[in-house]
Amino acid sequence: MTKEFSTTLEEVGISNNSKSKINIFVCSIRKNAIAIIFCLFSICLVVFSTANLVAAKNGLILWATAVVPSLFPFFVATELLSHTNIISTFGKYFNIIMRPLFGVPGEASFAFLMGLISGYPVGAKIVSNLKENGICTKEEAERMLSFTNNSGPLFIIGTVGISLFGNVKIGILLFITHVISCITVGILLNIASFYKKKNINKTSKYFTNTNMLSKDNSLYKNVKSNSNNISFSSLGEILGKSITNATSTVLLIGGFVVIFSVIISILNESGIISIVSTIVSPILGIFNIPTSFASSIVSGFVELTNGVSLVANISGINLINIKVILCAFLLGFGGTSVLLQVFSIISKSGLSIKTYFIGKLLQGIIAAFYTFIALELFPIIL
Repeated sequence: MTKEFSTTLEEVGISNNSKSKINIFVCSIRKNAIAIIFCLFSICLVVFSTANLVAAKNGLILWATAVVPSLFPFFVATELLSHTNIISTFGKYFNIIMRPLFGVPGEASFAFLMGLISGYPVGAKIVSNLKENGICTKEEAERMLSFTNNSGPLFIIGTVGISLFGNVKIGILLFITHVISCITVGILLNIASFYKKKNINKTSKYFTNTNMLSKDNSLYKNVKSNSNNISFSSLGEILGKSITNATSTVLLIGGFVVIFSVIISILNESGIISIVSTIVSPILGIFNIPTSFASSIVSGFVELTNGVSLVANISGINLINIKVILCAFLLGFGGTSVLLQVFSIISKSGLSIKTYFIGKLLQGIIAAFYTFIALELFPIIL
């Protein structure tokens, strides 16, 4: 009995030892996950170097021919406007709309309008500035990100509607559902925020902290002071700073465009997109979406422009409704590339990306639903 008991103890000891080693190995992998991913990325750059070079060149061309001309002037314009009293003016006149609907100060209307006109990621840049200047609270800024950072009409109507689908009416429909869905998300997040604060018995504090900006507020004084200090003598300095800041931001975006062009190339060459598409296909079947869209949707989750282009180019006239609805979803979500662009912009402001991710995913679903309803009610659009 003693020998048997001793043998059993030894076996248990070996078993516990093995489990301990496995746990240590798993913890080590988790701890070094980012380093491992970066190492794999570096290896893939070498292994798939031919395809990656082509992808990088295409990314640079896309950035130089599309991103810079469409976004750089808007970045300069928003930087210049931040030195005027335009933001406080928006706050004064639009507070009566923004506060009840979205639970944010009126100054958010400036981020909302500029974000819609110029597209990703201008809205995030303005919201980050508003948070840094103290115009809104951290919680308000995180909600503002979700509905003020959107795709612009130039991309939706021009690129997607006219260039990809060859139909301006599709572009207009997608832009309308895009705008309505982002407004819907803003309202839903405001309702959720209100009930969350109510449940923790901080409703009174919430309304106290989110009152309309008054003239005694330190930020109002700063904005007013900046606008009063602008003169023809300081215009050159302000213009120089605005161009410098805009250049920095547009270069940052260019880096993301090139890197994600390479990442998509690696995912395609390694067969990862094909594997993920196979996993996603059964889910698409639940919604009666052909499996041929799987790889296009996966690519769209990674990078928006690539995704909508692949979806629009899938052959089949009878699939036009599905293609438009899927493009509406991808435009609302924005893709991982835009997500990381926003994350890089807001990182200095201490804002969390969680609310933004949930809001954009929700916007994509709502935009797809609105587009589906519109196509059912007005089939003549196609």
